[in-house]
Amino acid sequence: MRAARALIGLSQAELARRAGVSIPTIKRCESDSQRTAVVSAETQNKIRAVLEAVGVEFTNGNHPGVRLLRL
Repeated sequence: MRAARALIGLSQAELARRAGVSIPTIKRCESDSQRTAVVSAETQNKIRAVLEAVGVEFTNGNHPGVRLLRL
């Protein structure tokens, strides 16, 4: 999610506001340590929906990542 947010130039605060979650929640989602990044699937879906609404596509397969669909 950090890469997706950076791709579109959103701050953690702005993403949190748009998704209706707290900034610490965004920080947990973006944490490198999976042991501490406990965020519900519902919350992850809210954040993902915001990112997808502005043109981010989450890719899967052998090389997971993100790309921008539209500007």
